[in-house]
Order: sequence, then structure tokens, then C-alpha cells
Amino acid sequence: MTRVWQWNRPVTVREVLEDLQRERSIAYTTVMTVMDNLHQKGWVRREVAGRAYRYTAVSTRAAYAAALMNEAWSKSDNPAAALVAFFGMMSTDQRAALEDAVRMVRGDRPEVVPEESPLESTQSTAEGLPEAGTEETPEETQEEPVQEVPEEGPQEVAEGADSDPGAGR
Repeated sequence: MTRVWQWNRPVTVREVLEDLQRERSIAYTTVMTVMDNLHQKGWVRREVAGRAYRYTAVSTRAAYAAALMNEAWSKSDNPAAALVAFFGMMSTDQRAALEDAVRMVRGDRPEVVPEESPLESTQSTAEGLPEAGTEETPEETQEEPVQEVPEEGPQEVAEGADSDPGAGR
């Protein structure tokens, strides 16, 4: 997939093979199998070009990454803990990008907050909190739903002796 995204044009198995062989030895049939698997899973479309197929990416690299993250997160027995651990691994720049993305999904705009006296600030903060012992139900929250990434996504192709993790993705 990496080659298909990098080139951003229809590619043949032979082109991918020749590019990969600059880095390491790999069999034509291995590349052909991976490309066929990607086609069967819906990540690339193919069209006949002479005696070969030309493969084109169906989605962006960002959508692919999102599907992988969603798959991993949804399979966790404790999704909240998995997210906390994931956020803990992020750099400051990655966290800032995440915050920007959340704002975009929610449709938030930068807020201009008027200056308040310390007393007003304390009162307004306390007013917005639920009373002790009560919990907000999902119906009470004002958050907009996040669009879900389809569960059907790319599966990792079993790596053979002549394959390299990440080389064909």
C-alpha cells in the first residue's frame, strides 16, 4: 500500500516488485498475492491493462490508519485504558494535532472568554459540574456523534521468509 499511496497513480505488480527489489529480494508471486489480498479486502481496485492489472488505492493513507486504530481500539477489553495508554505515547505535537482533530469533528470554534473576577470564575466553574453522586446520561450530553470507520478494514498479510513488515503496505 505504501507504494500505491506514494505514487498516487495506478500501478502494476511488476512496478511494485521492481521498486521493492531495490531494497531486498522478493518474489513476484509474493507481491502479486499481497496485491490480490488488498483487492479482495477492498483497499485497492484493479483494472485490466493488457496482460496485467493496474491497482489503485480506494482510500487515503489517513483512512487506512484510522481503520487500523479503530480496529485495535474496538478489540480492547478496556477501550478507555487503551486510549489513555495511546495518548500517553503521543508527542506534544501529536496531542496538539489530536486536539485540533477533535475540535474539527465537533465543529468547535475558538472561544473568546471574557475576563471574570476570581469569584465569578469559581461560581461559573461549579455551576457547570454535575452534583456529587449524579452521573450524566448520554442523552444529557451535548456532544455530536463521531463518524465511525467501517469495521471491515485491512488485515495484515502473513509475512513469509521473503517479506518485510511495512514494505508492501
